[in-house]
Amino acid sequence: MTTPDTPPGPLTVAAVQAEPVPGDLTGNAATAARLVHQAADAGAGLVVLPELFLSAYHPPTLRADPDGTDLAAVDGGRINDPRLDPLRAAARDRRVVVVVGAAVRHADARRTCASVVLDRSGTAHAGYDKQHLWGPDEQELFVPGERGATLVVDGWRLGLGVCYDGCFPEHARAAAADRAHGYLCPSGYVAGSAHRRDLYYAARALDNTMYVAFANSVGGAEPWRFNGGAALYDPEGRPLGRAADDGEAVIVGTFDPVELFRVRSTHRMLADRRPHLGGERALLTA
Repeated sequence: MTTPDTPPGPLTVAAVQAEPVPGDLTGNAATAARLVHQAADAGAGLVVLPELFLSAYHPPTLRADPDGTDLAAVDGGRINDPRLDPLRAAARDRRVVVVVGAAVRHADARRTCASVVLDRSGTAHAGYDKQHLWGPDEQELFVPGERGATLVVDGWRLGLGVCYDGCFPEHARAAAADRAHGYLCPSGYVAGSAHRRDLYYAARALDNTMYVAFANSVGGAEPWRFNGGAALYDPEGRPLGRAADDGEAVIVGTFDPVELFRVRSTHRMLADRRPHLGGERALLTA
């Protein structure tokens, strides 16, 4: 048994980890296309790649070469950059939706750390701008996004976040409040952060009884050396699959509407939450 708000069928999802080359948007798009084909061969209909994958998460390069690293979004968010052609073709030819991190220059001149969404026709849009910028590099390079976004794929409502967004429970909760069934987080976690990396996204899944896809980069030179661990989590926060801390990997799993309904029927945090609990509090002295 399910409800009208439950997705109509399963969705097979891939979370990817790989090492992009700083500043090589053309080459990184080709790498992303290869990984999309690999995910599609494993049955994925949705593929999530890491934060800033198309430029690589490398602040010195992003600072020195904005023209070479940025994608230009026209009014409405559409991106027509020919450097994306291999990735566009992979999405179109394999009938796969792709979410990939990029630096995006908007029509109003804002530069954002974005999730670019390619639909099954291969059309690319700036789908979501990271709302929580981590550290001085990001705060210097980018403007924070001002609103959340929900991506709908085959009836699945999927909240979009980027890396540090997932450290804020209220960000994923806002997606759940928008009736999200899942949460997609392209990320860039560096070496030494594995404990937090593995805790945050499992917690967001359990907090909100929803599936989570976490994609991360690997490799790179200090201090921007990334630690992989790409994973998919079920609505109780258990890993459906997790990659090692190094090496390229494509983790594929199925988001199951029957399991989603079962968990939400058993663990009723979303239904039972009392919204006013963030209001006035009593002060006790002992």
